[in-house]
Amino acid sequence: MFENLSQKFAKTVQNLRGKGRISEENISETLREVRMALLEADVALPVIKTFIDAVRVKAQGAEVATSLTPGQVFVSILQRELVELMGGAREGFELRAQPPYVVLLAGLQGAGKTTTAGKLARWLIESRKKRVLLVSTDVRRPAAILQLQRLAEQVGAGFHPSESGGDPVAIAESALEAARRGVYDVLIVDTAGRLHVDAELMDEVRAIDSRVGAHEKLFVVDAMAGQDALNSAKSFGSALELTGIILTKADGDARGGAALSVRQITGKPIVFIGVGEKTDALEPFDPERMASRILGMGDVVALVEQVQGKVDAVEAERLAKKVVSGGKFDFYDLKSQLEQLQSMGGLESLMDKLPAQLAKGGLPAGVGDVQVRRQIAIINSMTHRERRRPEVIDGSRRRRIAAGSGTQVQDVNRLLKQFSDMQRMMKGMKGGKFRRMLGALKGGGLPPGFTPPR
Repeated sequence: MFENLSQKFAKTVQNLRGKGRISEENISETLREVRMALLEADVALPVIKTFIDAVRVKAQGAEVATSLTPGQVFVSILQRELVELMGGAREGFELRAQPPYVVLLAGLQGAGKTTTAGKLARWLIESRKKRVLLVSTDVRRPAAILQLQRLAEQVGAGFHPSESGGDPVAIAESALEAARRGVYDVLIVDTAGRLHVDAELMDEVRAIDSRVGAHEKLFVVDAMAGQDALNSAKSFGSALELTGIILTKADGDARGGAALSVRQITGKPIVFIGVGEKTDALEPFDPERMASRILGMGDVVALVEQVQGKVDAVEAERLAKKVVSGGKFDFYDLKSQLEQLQSMGGLESLMDKLPAQLAKGGLPAGVGDVQVRRQIAIINSMTHRERRRPEVIDGSRRRRIAAGSGTQVQDVNRLLKQFSDMQRMMKGMKGGKFRRMLGALKGGGLPPGFTPPR
């Protein structure tokens, strides 16, 4: 998300950093570039005008004029105004009412409401330790009910049964009673969607809300819908007193215009963004961290949280002990590390959170997510002996492994060369280095001496 916008902003920011003096000409030129970048990102015109005017007023003020580093100050103004544009600092998703806390999801068909219900349930279960009950009131689509039931089983949430053709309001009310009896902390109500906004849809969602008294009324919108997302958000906002917005499919939208526009247009904060298809691909929306990513400063905090949340502590400790004691790194170890990398969202997901200067040039050739999957396939085609003792892999074995994994012999040779390099590196990490490195990730903090960019 924001890939195109971030590239243009990062270039603009880089040009500003070295400026010892900011003139009206500098400001006009920079804001022209910013305006073009926002237009290409499909940001709504009224939002662009408000943003540019706010930056111009502050950039021409005394704050920049009297600064010893005016270029840096101008960049900080850009960042602050981006944060304000996306809603400013907010407390996040707080469950402060008497349980069960009712969350109502509304939106058009195809926006990803049902998948988002499952993702939100998992997030509440894992990060907030809540007992969650899911219910679908989409009685016109039996497949949606079945999908939500399977998602509930997958994420460890409860599921309140509903039947096609039933009364959506009665189903929601019954689910609320079940949540009370079952001592659930949160009830998530997945409502029906339509291909377009209509009076019947609005009446139904209002009736459900009035009966269950939802504490959170979240509008689920597809980030790739562009300006259509804003129009539907306004329609739902006028019919239902929304408390926030969940932006789905953000990973598929390189422009990001909807995220920058929806807060300003609707007046409702973005609470979560969906960044993938898996049930763990839902992130609380943080305007400050998102602004840093747009400006090419990365999101190191999110990167560390992502690694800490996904690294298998037991496996990391096992590998640390093995390396520290001089044990031989083998293909079983490499496969374990590659699978953990996949569980963290892949290399692209990690690189996306690095500052632009560190991620410059993208990934080196041959180390993308496709290559990681190919390497795991190659390792899976090896025998137990070959994984433990790679030195026995001769020409005929390489041809067999390539055929078994659906790859070329060159791919096997490349992996063996990379593996050999890793083995040499591991040998040089005996003692406390490796343990300290893993301890920083496992123990809840950045490596010693590392300060995230601001």
